[in-house]
Amino acid sequence: MIKFFLMVNKQGQTRLSRYYEHVEINKRTVLEAEVIKNCLSRSKDQCSFIEYKDFKLVYRQYAALFVVVGINETENEMAVYELIHNFVEVLDTYFSRVVSETLNF
Repeated sequence: MIKFFLMVNKQGQTRLSRYYEHVEINKRTVLEAEVIKNCLSRSKDQCSFIEYKDFKLVYRQYAALFVVVGINETENEMAVYELIHNFVEVLDTYFSRVVSETLNF
């Protein structure tokens, strides 16, 4: 099950966040900061799956934009990895020539 969906730029600014479980606002900012720090600190040669607290992070980088999905332990990481790619392809098809700075949901 997907717990949250984030789109973040390389500067660490959240461009989109969607939570599918209730998380208090205070905890969201702390969670996002830690998740962003973990994903941005990894090199391109490292795996895109991270075990973090009681869930897993699946992320993908597209130019200066990171798409991060938090999932529970039983979810298929490769399926979520492909979901991220399909989501970005749809955005790219629908919104031509959009950069991360214009994403303000």
